Amino acid sequence: MRPLKHGYTNRTVGDGSVVEKTYEGPDAGIRRAREYALLTRLQGKLPVPPVRGVDEGVLTLGFVAGVPGQELVVAGHGAQVLEACGVLLRRIHETAPSVLGAGAHDAGKVLVHGDFGPNNLLLDPVSFKVTAVVDWEFAHLGDAVEDLAWCEWIVRMHHAEHHHALDHFFNAYGGAVPAWPVRQATMLARCAELEQFCHRGDPNGPGVRQWQERAVDTASWQE
Repeated sequence: MRPLKHGYTNRTVGDGSVVEKTYEGPDAGIRRAREYALLTRLQGKLPVPPVRGVDEGVLTLGFVAGVPGQELVVAGHGAQVLEACGVLLRRIHETAPSVLGAGAHDAGKVLVHGDFGPNNLLLDPVSFKVTAVVDWEFAHLGDAVEDLAWCEWIVRMHHAEHHHALDHFFNAYGGAVPAWPVRQATMLARCAELEQFCHRGDPNGPGVRQWQERAVDTASWQE
């Protein structure tokens, strides 16, 4: 097993056949259980990795071929990747909320990935077809703008030179795009949530300071 690239919160290793994900940090058990249950229910509905099992804090998944979306964006394929993001996100939001046990009080809510962006998609590098959406540990029922705004945040923060390609994302998703003040406020709310997540794992540690700095940057952005 070797460590896989682009893992941040958890320890993820693979051997070309299977991938093992060990959850670390706050709420590790809750996040593991959520991802295991959701991936099991999404088989055949969305492009997600096959589930092999879960044991002693480790989720084992089948290996899925594909190139991480952020690598393809860096390689100059921002428009193609973001168009694929938009098409796939529409499918996620149209998935029956019952996969997360929606009740009467959840009327109007959609399945929210919780960390959606090129960073959590694997794509065929020729056709740009999504082969898998990964990292569902923060999934929940909520408002579609959460995923829309966070994908935009990922691009603005980590791929600013491809900001212009966001039109491909929103156009491919379809429908009315929430106004910029709404999207920015949603980004800032998520930054605050991640700051608190880091604080619970390492009070006032470097992760906390990093999210504070990112929130300041985010607040300065213009549409």
